[in-house]
Amino acid sequence: MLQRDDGTNGAILRTGVRARRKRRLSFDPRYGEAVPVGNAITRITANNPGSFTGAGTNTYLIGEERLMLLDPGPDLPEHLALIGKAIRGRPVSHILVTHSHRDHIEGLQAVRDMTGAPVVAEGPARLSRTLHPSEVDPRPGYADRLFPIDHVVSDGETISNGEVSVTAVTTPGHAPDHVAFAYGDDFFSGDHVMGWSTTVVSPPEGSMRAYVASLEKIMPMGHTRYLPGHGDMIDEPARTVSGIRSHRLMRERAILQRLQAGDRAISDIVANLYSGIDRSLYDAAAMSVLAHLEMLYEQGRVFAEGYGKSARWRPSGV
Repeated sequence: MLQRDDGTNGAILRTGVRARRKRRLSFDPRYGEAVPVGNAITRITANNPGSFTGAGTNTYLIGEERLMLLDPGPDLPEHLALIGKAIRGRPVSHILVTHSHRDHIEGLQAVRDMTGAPVVAEGPARLSRTLHPSEVDPRPGYADRLFPIDHVVSDGETISNGEVSVTAVTTPGHAPDHVAFAYGDDFFSGDHVMGWSTTVVSPPEGSMRAYVASLEKIMPMGHTRYLPGHGDMIDEPARTVSGIRSHRLMRERAILQRLQAGDRAISDIVANLYSGIDRSLYDAAAMSVLAHLEMLYEQGRVFAEGYGKSARWRPSGV
């Protein structure tokens, strides 16, 4: 359950925001290189930068003699060629998939053909809730609902090839099928915790309630380093996760304050809370506000007239 701010979270949040900004500005993706990052892990960052991918999608090779590959990334010839070069003829036992978004798995079939390795994932792309009237399923725009899965992994399950062992940690929120993988003291966090930005949570696929619960699930796990799907490594994960959690709590309070001030439409809330936002990010901001409102609705703290982004919202008791 999300806890109330005790007055210290503001400082944690400001520290976390500064740290993420510093990582975003300092991260060198080193396109065209396979970059050793320690603990027998190699990072290959695809050259697919954008508003939702940061510097690009990270693919990871794990192991020395017998490998696992995590998130094949986009179907870019130069990216796939570099993956093949970095493998250097070594056997790949498993292809691990954090979730079904195309920037992470568009190159899956090519890597599967290249390595012959089975695909390990939590499951296919799906929605976190049923569609409301007039809502359109957004998944065809960015997710692959039919990607091949050879082994459906469950929470806490360990996958091993004799040299490398990883443990699956289901982390729904960004997507219902999102799964992270623990590897010793390292944690492959996918898009649940990223090294360059806060995570997009966009209903009806995403769920803020599930996202916050997943943050609280991983907070006490004690990993010393996160390796995210986008951006640089996170060397202070406990501080980072605390900052993200605080950010979500403060955003929730700000939305409630806007409702109490008389805002009823999501467009009004976004205009007041995200002044100066780049127009390319407006829809993402609106969906984030909707995700918070849906969580508040589930908790009985707000009421809605209508559905989704077109609904009229008000605080309970008004």
